[in-house]
Amino acid sequence: MPKLTIAVALLVLAALASTMTYTGFLVIGVLADHLGTGRVMAGLLLGALLARFPWIIKGKLRIVGVLPKPVRRPFIIGLLALCLLHFLWRGEYVSAGFTGFVTAFLLTYPWLRRAIFDRMLSSVFKFTGRHPFKGTDDTVIEGEFREKKD
Repeated sequence: MPKLTIAVALLVLAALASTMTYTGFLVIGVLADHLGTGRVMAGLLLGALLARFPWIIKGKLRIVGVLPKPVRRPFIIGLLALCLLHFLWRGEYVSAGFTGFVTAFLLTYPWLRRAIFDRMLSSVFKFTGRHPFKGTDDTVIEGEFREKKD
């Protein structure tokens, strides 16, 4: 049933993309409300803060951003958490649900990616003879013996 599996996967990805897009719209609205500007200006400010640009340093192509890589993810999750609190404070539970779902997804994304990627690798490498995961016992010493001709 590969066609059904592909259809369900695409439907789930479309739902996730639309949920994240709507949450971005909500976050920009809350940011615009707190800054006292319009949505366009708040979106531009947030986009400039999170943007990454290609840059050539010492002959190598690098991606450079205003926020360093270790700060970007906690910043986004913190912004989503503040928006979640804002919606809960105002009693807007549907918006809080969307924001809470996206926050939970972003917190669990590294674990999900690792789990799915490991599962895909284990199914691929099982057939090629290579296996990236150590499935042998550490106490067993493996050796290769060749017969020498006299």
